[in-house]
Amino acid sequence: MTSDDHTRPDHPRKPDSPADIRKPSWTYVLRKSVREFLKDDCTTLAAGLTYYAVLSIFPALIALASILSLVGQGSQGTSQVTTLLEDTLPEDTFKQVEPVIENITNVGAPGIGLIIGLLVALWTASNYVTAFAKAMNRIYEVPEGRPIWKLRPLTYLLTLVLLLLVALAVVILVVTGPVAQAVGDVVGLGSTAVTVWNIAKWPVLLVIVVVVIALLYYATPNVKQPKLRWISIGAVIAIVVAALATLALGIYVSQFGSYNETYGALAGVIVFLLWLWIMNLALLFGAEFDAELERARQLQGGIAAEEHIQLPPRDTKASDKKAEQQQEDVERGRALRLSHGRTQDEDAARSSE
Repeated sequence: MTSDDHTRPDHPRKPDSPADIRKPSWTYVLRKSVREFLKDDCTTLAAGLTYYAVLSIFPALIALASILSLVGQGSQGTSQVTTLLEDTLPEDTFKQVEPVIENITNVGAPGIGLIIGLLVALWTASNYVTAFAKAMNRIYEVPEGRPIWKLRPLTYLLTLVLLLLVALAVVILVVTGPVAQAVGDVVGLGSTAVTVWNIAKWPVLLVIVVVVIALLYYATPNVKQPKLRWISIGAVIAIVVAALATLALGIYVSQFGSYNETYGALAGVIVFLLWLWIMNLALLFGAEFDAELERARQLQGGIAAEEHIQLPPRDTKASDKKAEQQQEDVERGRALRLSHGRTQDEDAARSSE
């Protein structure tokens, strides 16, 4: 069996089901996930992802306001967005963002606002996806080898799909209440339909979150995954950690935090940025867990993955070119050293010795 056979994503010796993974392998995954999370400096990576997420928020709101207007929920949808944010965000944060939200959502021309909002949101959010791809490459220990002419279209396509999924989630939260009421009135259920939908919409929103995470985990790294897992163990961990962290942060800020005394008028913004950072930490830890679980599957299957995860790259053109350029720079630097700065030609430098 050649070495290339060991990098097959669907290698037959690897256990496919989590139930087939033995207890020592699970212990290894837990310990290695924490160590790799710290080694890869995921706290800094999460800070960069938070920056790009903030850049994407307001263009996305412009596009969302236009979508609400196009579906006939303009002023009513704007009011519901404001109410939703008021119920979700800390009071200080909401007071600071409320004027901005009102200005953004009061768009005069839905079509133009939608186009501009989507284009700007697509560009800014694509930076988030690009940063996430770099983080995933570090997690999977692989350089980015996809050339820009292949990587950028993929990034924009993935970003567009993610934006549409997020917009769908927000529309479900904002618009579906009046729709459920109208349907309930038609079929004679009245407010009962609203109550039922208010319960049923949360599983739908959870499915959207699962799909978003699955696409990020599968499409962004430059490795060929064994298969697209719509719900991976790492994704479950990320969702649970994010939910618990959100609850804990809310309790801490409301009961024990002193952000108002420390940061004054900026307290709400600081809390919001801290929350975004924690969400990105959860996503990266989930990705680390999935990567280490893949390593454990390979190790249990007898594949030498203790140093590097054995998954083939999607492409190596860009990384090969960078390696060639690096080697050229090394040769030119060696020539400068040998010739004491007289030439960058290594052969000429050696012949002059």
